[in-house]
Amino acid sequence: MHIDVRTKTTALLALAAGVLCLSAPAMSAAAEANAGGVGAPTSTPSATAPATPTPATPKVHPVGIATWFGPGFFGKETACGQTLTPAVVGVANRTLPCGTLVKVSFGTHTLVVPVIDRGPYSKIGASWDLTAGAAEALGITETVRIHTHVVGSTPDVPTLGLPAASPASTLTGGAEAG
Repeated sequence: MHIDVRTKTTALLALAAGVLCLSAPAMSAAAEANAGGVGAPTSTPSATAPATPTPATPKVHPVGIATWFGPGFFGKETACGQTLTPAVVGVANRTLPCGTLVKVSFGTHTLVVPVIDRGPYSKIGASWDLTAGAAEALGITETVRIHTHVVGSTPDVPTLGLPAASPASTLTGGAEAG
């Protein structure tokens, strides 16, 4: 009896497909264990465990009006837990989560700042409220139109928005040694 090469190939492919189908659940469980118990969603959702949607970051318009805040708020705590000082570089936004990193462009200046507060609350339609430190770094002295783009996020910690301290300024409490 003579078996055609095409028949052998077809039979081997069918056998391989069957083996893969049978081993897929075991491979999926192994992959889930390696990922810390988090697996990719399957094509057939379980009737007992509803899918939990991933919270989406609110969309922001790439061009918006920005105001700035500062001296009257120095020493006060932001909505995200930072104490506002002239050195803090950040932005307030009504919808973005604390710690969201936003690339802000104005003229020839560009700066990545974290969301550290809620606002603005002015009635002029502003979407952004820059700290005095961020406004100064961008060369902003009045209400302006800026370009923005969400570029990531960072943990919301009490020191968010503060410049990195040098070892000398840490030892002297921020004062210059001299």
